[in-house]
Amino acid sequence: MNFNFDSDIALYQQVSEEISEGIFNGSYAEGTQIPSTTEISKNYKINPATILKGMNQLVEEKLIEKKRGLGMFVTIGAQQKVLNQRKDNFINKELLKVLDEAKKLNISQEQLIELVERGYEK
Repeated sequence: MNFNFDSDIALYQQVSEEISEGIFNGSYAEGTQIPSTTEISKNYKINPATILKGMNQLVEEKLIEKKRGLGMFVTIGAQQKVLNQRKDNFINKELLKVLDEAKKLNISQEQLIELVERGYEK
């Protein structure tokens, strides 16, 4: 996990994003336990309440679940949920920015498709 204490992104959000990334890339497999609040807090010198806030965000998204007395575990299907979230974010934010900029630059749809196809070939 990497945290940027100088970032504009709140630490709890960074915690959430780092765990989500771990789920996505398979570092935290479905059904397995993630590091505890205390463990992350001690290793990175972050307030446990901040860690818990980030984890609770993932609980709300149903990416992790609390098992009383045992800790937090990655839910079954979490990796696919993260993939779907990322696709939605890419389409609804990143791709729309690219399309908007292409229109401003008078890049035709055909030219843009050609550029995308060339990019995929690399």
